[in-house]
Amino acid sequence: MRWEGNRQSSNVEDMRSGGGGGGGFGLGGRSIGIGTIVIALVGGAVFGINPLTILGILTGGGGPVATQQQGPAPAPPANDPMAAFVSTVLGDTEDVWKQIFTQGGANYVEPKLVLFRGAVRTQCGAGQAAMGPFYCPADQKVYIDLSFYETMKNRMGAPGDFAQAYVIAHEVGHHVQNQLGITQKVEEVRARGNTAQTNNMSVRLELQADCFAGVWGHHADKSRKILEQGDVEEAMNAAQKIGDDALQKASGRAVVPESFTHGSSEQRQRWFATGLKTGSVKACDTFSARTL
Repeated sequence: MRWEGNRQSSNVEDMRSGGGGGGGFGLGGRSIGIGTIVIALVGGAVFGINPLTILGILTGGGGPVATQQQGPAPAPPANDPMAAFVSTVLGDTEDVWKQIFTQGGANYVEPKLVLFRGAVRTQCGAGQAAMGPFYCPADQKVYIDLSFYETMKNRMGAPGDFAQAYVIAHEVGHHVQNQLGITQKVEEVRARGNTAQTNNMSVRLELQADCFAGVWGHHADKSRKILEQGDVEEAMNAAQKIGDDALQKASGRAVVPESFTHGSSEQRQRWFATGLKTGSVKACDTFSARTL
Protein backbone atom coordinates (compact mmCIF):
# COMPACT_ATOMS: atom_id res chain seq x y z
CA MET A 1 0.00 0.00 0.00
CA ARG A 2 1.40 3.39 -1.00
CA TRP A 3 0.83 5.65 1.96
CA GLU A 4 4.18 7.26 2.79
CA GLY A 5 4.22 10.99 2.10
CA ASN A 6 0.45 11.39 2.08
CA ARG A 7 -1.31 13.81 4.41
CA GLN A 8 -1.53 12.83 8.07
CA SER A 9 -4.60 13.67 10.11
CA SER A 10 -4.30 15.98 13.09
CA ASN A 11 -7.23 14.18 14.76
CA VAL A 12 -5.11 11.46 16.39
CA GLU A 13 -4.81 11.47 20.18
CA ASP A 14 -2.09 9.48 21.93
CA MET A 15 -3.23 8.07 25.28
CA ARG A 16 -0.66 5.27 25.40
CA SER A 17 1.17 6.96 28.27
CA GLY A 18 -2.06 7.35 30.21
CA GLY A 19 -2.22 11.15 30.04
CA GLY A 20 -4.89 13.45 28.69
CA GLY A 21 -8.12 12.61 27.01
CA GLY A 22 -11.77 12.35 27.80
CA GLY A 23 -13.80 13.82 30.61
CA GLY A 24 -17.14 13.58 32.33
CA PHE A 25 -19.04 10.33 32.72
CA GLY A 26 -19.25 7.41 30.31
CA LEU A 27 -22.79 6.86 29.14
CA GLY A 28 -22.65 3.08 29.06
CA GLY A 29 -23.52 3.18 25.37
CA ARG A 30 -22.81 0.45 22.84
CA SER A 31 -19.43 0.59 21.15
CA ILE A 32 -19.13 -0.72 17.61
CA GLY A 33 -16.03 -2.46 16.40
CA ILE A 34 -14.45 -4.81 13.94
CA GLY A 35 -12.98 -6.81 16.78
CA THR A 36 -16.02 -7.17 19.03
CA ILE A 37 -16.97 -10.49 17.48
CA VAL A 38 -13.59 -11.86 18.53
CA ILE A 39 -14.47 -11.26 22.15
CA ALA A 40 -18.08 -12.36 21.83
CA LEU A 41 -17.07 -15.74 20.45
CA VAL A 42 -13.52 -16.60 21.41
CA GLY A 43 -12.22 -13.75 23.54
CA GLY A 44 -12.29 -15.63 26.81
CA ALA A 45 -10.41 -18.59 25.39
CA VAL A 46 -7.84 -16.69 23.38
CA PHE A 47 -7.20 -13.65 25.53
CA GLY A 48 -8.05 -14.92 29.02
CA ILE A 49 -10.65 -12.23 29.72
CA ASN A 50 -13.96 -12.97 31.40
CA PRO A 51 -16.49 -13.04 28.53
CA LEU A 52 -19.28 -11.84 30.83
CA THR A 53 -17.27 -8.73 31.62
CA ILE A 54 -16.66 -8.06 27.93
CA LEU A 55 -20.28 -8.67 26.98
CA GLY A 56 -21.32 -6.23 29.68
CA ILE A 57 -19.12 -3.60 28.07
CA LEU A 58 -20.39 -4.34 24.58
CA THR A 59 -24.04 -4.11 25.56
CA GLY A 60 -23.63 -1.02 27.69
CA GLY A 61 -23.96 -2.81 31.02
CA GLY A 62 -22.37 -1.74 34.23
CA GLY A 63 -23.70 1.81 34.38
CA PRO A 64 -21.79 5.04 33.81
CA VAL A 65 -18.03 5.05 34.03
CA ALA A 66 -16.36 7.97 35.77
CA THR A 67 -13.37 9.53 34.06
CA GLN A 68 -11.13 12.27 35.32
CA GLN A 69 -11.61 15.67 33.73
CA GLN A 70 -8.50 16.31 31.66
CA GLY A 71 -7.38 18.19 28.61
CA PRO A 72 -6.99 16.70 25.13
CA ALA A 73 -4.46 13.93 24.74
CA PRO A 74 -1.26 14.88 22.91
CA ALA A 75 -0.54 13.99 19.31
CA PRO A 76 1.66 10.92 18.75
CA PRO A 77 5.41 11.47 18.34
CA ALA A 78 6.61 12.22 14.82
CA ASN A 79 9.11 9.34 14.89
CA ASP A 80 6.50 6.63 15.53
CA PRO A 81 6.03 4.78 12.20
CA MET A 82 2.83 2.93 13.17
CA ALA A 83 1.24 6.10 14.50
CA ALA A 84 2.24 7.81 11.24
CA PHE A 85 0.56 5.01 9.28
CA VAL A 86 -2.65 5.25 11.30
CA SER A 87 -2.64 9.05 11.02
CA THR A 88 -2.18 8.83 7.26
CA VAL A 89 -4.99 6.33 6.78
CA LEU A 90 -7.30 8.42 8.96
CA GLY A 91 -6.39 11.51 6.96
CA ASP A 92 -7.20 9.67 3.77
CA THR A 93 -10.63 8.64 5.08
CA GLU A 94 -11.25 12.28 6.01
CA ASP A 95 -10.49 13.41 2.47
CA VAL A 96 -12.72 10.75 0.91
CA TRP A 97 -15.73 11.16 3.18
CA LYS A 98 -15.56 14.93 3.20
CA GLN A 99 -15.79 14.89 -0.59
CA ILE A 100 -18.67 12.40 -0.59
CA PHE A 101 -20.63 14.32 2.04
CA THR A 102 -20.01 17.63 0.26
CA GLN A 103 -21.29 16.19 -3.01
CA GLY A 104 -24.42 15.15 -1.13
CA GLY A 105 -24.89 18.62 0.31
CA ALA A 106 -23.89 17.63 3.83
CA ASN A 107 -21.05 18.42 6.22
CA TYR A 108 -18.73 15.63 7.34
CA VAL A 109 -17.66 15.92 10.97
CA GLU A 110 -14.27 14.25 11.30
CA PRO A 111 -13.89 11.66 14.06
CA LYS A 112 -11.01 11.52 16.49
CA LEU A 113 -8.81 8.44 16.64
CA VAL A 114 -7.39 7.48 20.03
CA LEU A 115 -4.28 5.35 20.45
CA PHE A 116 -4.27 3.52 23.76
CA ARG A 117 -2.48 0.66 25.44
CA GLY A 118 -4.21 -2.05 27.43
CA ALA A 119 -7.37 -0.26 28.56
CA VAL A 120 -9.12 3.03 28.02
CA ARG A 121 -12.15 4.90 29.36
CA THR A 122 -14.61 6.14 26.78
CA GLN A 123 -18.06 7.69 26.70
CA CYS A 124 -19.31 4.17 25.84
CA GLY A 125 -17.73 2.67 28.95
CA ALA A 126 -14.42 0.96 29.59
CA GLY A 127 -12.58 -0.47 26.61
CA GLN A 128 -9.87 -3.12 26.54
CA ALA A 129 -7.25 -3.94 23.95
CA ALA A 130 -8.61 -7.46 23.58
CA MET A 131 -11.86 -6.04 22.20
CA GLY A 132 -9.98 -4.99 19.10
CA PRO A 133 -10.47 -1.56 17.52
CA PHE A 134 -13.89 -0.03 18.12
CA TYR A 135 -15.92 3.10 17.52
CA CYS A 136 -17.83 4.90 20.27
CA PRO A 137 -20.83 6.85 18.89
CA ALA A 138 -21.21 8.79 22.15
CA ASP A 139 -17.89 10.60 21.78
CA GLN A 140 -17.43 10.05 18.02
CA LYS A 141 -14.00 8.49 18.48
CA VAL A 142 -12.26 5.44 17.06
CA TYR A 143 -10.11 3.58 19.59
CA ILE A 144 -7.24 1.26 18.74
CA ASP A 145 -4.45 -0.46 20.61
CA LEU A 146 -1.81 -0.97 17.94
CA SER A 147 -0.99 -4.40 19.38
CA PHE A 148 -4.13 -5.57 17.56
CA TYR A 149 -2.12 -5.50 14.36
CA GLU A 150 0.24 -8.08 15.85
CA THR A 151 -2.80 -10.15 16.78
CA MET A 152 -4.04 -9.92 13.21
CA LYS A 153 -0.70 -11.05 11.85
CA ASN A 154 0.38 -13.70 14.33
CA ARG A 155 -2.86 -15.13 15.74
CA MET A 156 -5.38 -14.56 12.99
CA GLY A 157 -3.17 -14.98 9.94
CA ALA A 158 -4.18 -11.61 8.49
CA PRO A 159 -1.01 -9.59 7.82
CA GLY A 160 -0.47 -6.63 5.52
CA ASP A 161 -0.73 -2.85 5.62
CA PHE A 162 -3.91 -2.66 3.54
CA ALA A 163 -5.53 -5.17 5.90
CA GLN A 164 -4.57 -2.81 8.71
CA ALA A 165 -6.01 0.13 6.80
CA TYR A 166 -9.23 -1.83 6.23
CA VAL A 167 -9.62 -2.11 10.00
CA ILE A 168 -9.43 1.66 10.43
CA ALA A 169 -11.70 2.30 7.45
CA HIS A 170 -14.29 -0.10 8.89
CA GLU A 171 -14.38 1.81 12.18
CA VAL A 172 -14.62 5.11 10.31
CA GLY A 173 -17.49 3.46 8.44
CA HIS A 174 -19.30 3.21 11.77
CA HIS A 175 -18.69 6.93 12.25
CA VAL A 176 -20.25 7.59 8.85
CA GLN A 177 -23.27 5.53 9.92
CA ASN A 178 -23.50 7.63 13.06
CA GLN A 179 -23.31 10.84 11.01
CA LEU A 180 -26.07 9.61 8.71
CA GLY A 181 -28.36 8.66 11.61
CA ILE A 182 -28.21 4.95 10.75
CA THR A 183 -26.72 3.93 14.08
CA GLN A 184 -29.50 5.59 16.04
CA LYS A 185 -32.22 3.89 13.98
CA VAL A 186 -30.56 0.51 14.46
CA GLU A 187 -30.38 1.05 18.21
CA GLU A 188 -34.09 1.85 18.28
CA VAL A 189 -34.85 -1.46 16.55
CA ARG A 190 -32.48 -3.30 18.86
CA ALA A 191 -34.19 -1.83 21.93
CA ARG A 192 -37.58 -3.27 21.03
CA GLY A 193 -36.53 -6.39 19.11
CA ASN A 194 -35.83 -9.97 20.16
CA THR A 195 -32.43 -11.63 20.01
CA ALA A 196 -32.82 -12.79 16.42
CA GLN A 197 -33.87 -9.32 15.24
CA THR A 198 -31.07 -7.69 17.22
CA ASN A 199 -28.45 -10.00 15.72
CA ASN A 200 -29.81 -9.43 12.23
CA MET A 201 -29.62 -5.66 12.59
CA SER A 202 -26.11 -5.94 13.99
CA VAL A 203 -25.00 -8.01 10.99
CA ARG A 204 -26.45 -5.46 8.57
CA LEU A 205 -24.73 -2.62 10.44
CA GLU A 206 -21.35 -4.37 10.36
CA LEU A 207 -21.60 -5.42 6.72
CA GLN A 208 -22.44 -1.86 5.76
CA ALA A 209 -19.34 -0.66 7.61
CA ASP A 210 -17.34 -3.21 5.60
CA CYS A 211 -18.89 -1.83 2.42
CA PHE A 212 -18.10 1.74 3.49
CA ALA A 213 -14.49 0.65 4.04
CA GLY A 214 -14.50 -0.51 0.44
CA VAL A 215 -15.95 2.83 -0.68
CA TRP A 216 -13.00 4.55 0.96
CA GLY A 217 -10.55 2.21 -0.78
CA HIS A 218 -12.18 2.87 -4.15
CA HIS A 219 -11.96 6.64 -3.94
CA ALA A 220 -8.54 6.71 -2.26
CA ASP A 221 -7.06 4.58 -5.01
CA LYS A 222 -8.81 6.56 -7.73
CA SER A 223 -7.40 9.83 -6.37
CA ARG A 224 -4.04 8.79 -4.97
CA LYS A 225 -3.23 5.33 -6.42
CA ILE A 226 -2.67 3.78 -3.02
CA LEU A 227 -3.18 0.14 -4.02
CA GLU A 228 -0.30 -2.16 -4.85
CA GLN A 229 -0.32 -5.75 -6.02
CA GLY A 230 -1.68 -8.01 -3.30
CA ASP A 231 -3.34 -5.27 -1.25
CA VAL A 232 -6.92 -6.23 -2.07
CA GLU A 233 -6.12 -9.85 -1.29
CA GLU A 234 -4.79 -8.77 2.11
CA ALA A 235 -8.03 -7.04 2.99
CA MET A 236 -10.15 -9.90 1.66
CA ASN A 237 -8.12 -12.34 3.74
CA ALA A 238 -8.66 -10.20 6.84
CA ALA A 239 -12.41 -10.08 6.16
CA GLN A 240 -12.41 -13.86 5.84
CA LYS A 241 -10.56 -14.37 9.12
CA ILE A 242 -13.01 -12.25 11.13
CA GLY A 243 -16.22 -13.71 9.73
CA ASP A 244 -18.52 -15.12 12.41
CA ASP A 245 -18.39 -18.62 10.94
CA ALA A 246 -14.58 -18.59 10.74
CA LEU A 247 -14.30 -17.45 14.35
CA GLN A 248 -16.78 -20.04 15.57
CA LYS A 249 -14.83 -22.76 13.76
CA ALA A 250 -11.54 -21.44 15.14
CA SER A 251 -12.94 -21.67 18.67
CA GLY A 252 -13.95 -25.28 18.12
CA ARG A 253 -17.65 -24.50 18.15
CA ALA A 254 -20.43 -25.38 15.76
CA VAL A 255 -21.37 -22.71 13.24
CA VAL A 256 -24.67 -21.14 14.30
CA PRO A 257 -25.83 -18.54 11.75
CA GLU A 258 -28.61 -17.31 14.07
CA SER A 259 -25.94 -16.14 16.51
CA PHE A 260 -24.00 -14.10 13.95
CA THR A 261 -23.55 -10.42 14.82
CA HIS A 262 -20.99 -9.37 12.19
CA GLY A 263 -21.67 -11.62 9.19
CA SER A 264 -20.05 -14.65 7.65
CA SER A 265 -16.65 -14.56 5.99
CA GLU A 266 -18.26 -14.68 2.55
CA GLN A 267 -20.63 -11.84 3.40
CA ARG A 268 -17.88 -9.62 4.81
CA GLN A 269 -15.71 -10.20 1.76
CA ARG A 270 -18.57 -9.61 -0.66
CA TRP A 271 -19.77 -6.36 0.89
CA PHE A 272 -16.25 -4.98 1.17
CA ALA A 273 -15.72 -5.89 -2.49
CA THR A 274 -19.00 -4.17 -3.40
CA GLY A 275 -17.84 -0.90 -1.91
CA LEU A 276 -14.38 -1.24 -3.40
CA LYS A 277 -15.72 -1.94 -6.88
CA THR A 278 -18.52 0.64 -7.03
CA GLY A 279 -17.38 3.42 -4.70
CA SER A 280 -21.10 4.00 -4.14
CA VAL A 281 -22.71 4.66 -0.76
CA LYS A 282 -26.07 3.63 -2.21
CA ALA A 283 -24.63 0.25 -3.17
CA CYS A 284 -23.95 -0.31 0.53
CA ASP A 285 -27.62 -0.37 1.58
CA THR A 286 -27.48 -3.63 3.50
CA PHE A 287 -30.74 -2.78 5.27
CA SER A 288 -32.75 -3.03 2.05
CA ALA A 289 -30.93 -6.10 0.77
CA ARG A 290 -33.09 -9.23 0.73
CA THR A 291 -30.02 -11.43 0.73
CA LEU A 292 -26.93 -10.51 2.69
